[in-house]
Order: sequence, then C-alpha cells, then structure tokens
Amino acid sequence: MAENNQPVFSIEKLYVKDLSLEVPGAPQIFLERETPQINVQLRTSGQAVEDGVYEVTLTVTVNARIGEDRNLFLVEVAQAGIFQIRNIPEGDLEPVMMIGCPNILFPYAREAVSDAVTRAGFQPVLLSPVNFESLYQAQRQQTGQHAAGEIPVQ
Repeated sequence: MAENNQPVFSIEKLYVKDLSLEVPGAPQIFLERETPQINVQLRTSGQAVEDGVYEVTLTVTVNARIGEDRNLFLVEVAQAGIFQIRNIPEGDLEPVMMIGCPNILFPYAREAVSDAVTRAGFQPVLLSPVNFESLYQAQRQQTGQHAAGEIPVQ
C-alpha cells in the first residue's frame, strides 16, 4: 500500500494559554472622561510538539493610556492552537505557522480581549482585522532573512 503523502493541515485544539488584565488606576480611573490612546502589539510564535504537530501562539497586548503617564488598562491574551501539519515542504512550514495559523487564532484572541476589557468595566476594544502575511513579510525584511525557512520555528 502506497504511503499517503497528501498535505495535511488540521486544528487539533484551540485554547487561551495565558490571559492577564491590569487596571492600575481603579477606581479613580473610571471617573476619567478623556478618550484613551489604544496601543496594540501582536507577536506570533510556534514550536513543534511532536512529529507533524505544532503549537502556535498569537499574543495580543492592548494598552490603553490617558496622556503619557496614566494607564487605563493593560490586557494581554496568548491565544494558542495545536495544529497537525504534515507533508508540507519544509520551506512552506514557517509561512503556514506564521500566517495561516494566526489567521485562525486571531478571531478568538480578539474575542478574549474584548471580553476581558468589558468585564473590567470599560467599553469593548474591537481589534481591526490583521494582515498576517504582510506582517510576516515585513518582519522577514526587517531581520534581513529572505530565503524560506531561515527563521527558526522550534
């Protein structure tokens, strides 16, 4: 019987790996009427769990500030997934993990951020859609790595 070499990509599990929320100025901060400045940072990482199985984590950090020195809130969500990725050329593995997987994880991270901020007593933060392909390309150009597979995934 011939071995099946068809590419495989499947979601095994999606979960919140870490969630933290800080409201350092409570309760006085709730009396503020000024519109906060929202800063959003994204970070993606991946690692092999076993042969053909990978964990990818999308970490979203949202910081709301009033002025330069007063934090309204800080929320960080590490949304993770376990993915089965098999029979994909080695040069294509990294883009799948750094583009395809975060595209799947982002809506869950977005919901977790919005829910945490709402539960903290603030208006929900609705994160705009993200183009992970352009972020991946920009990161590769910034680090000077243009050939596929040069950014370690392990």
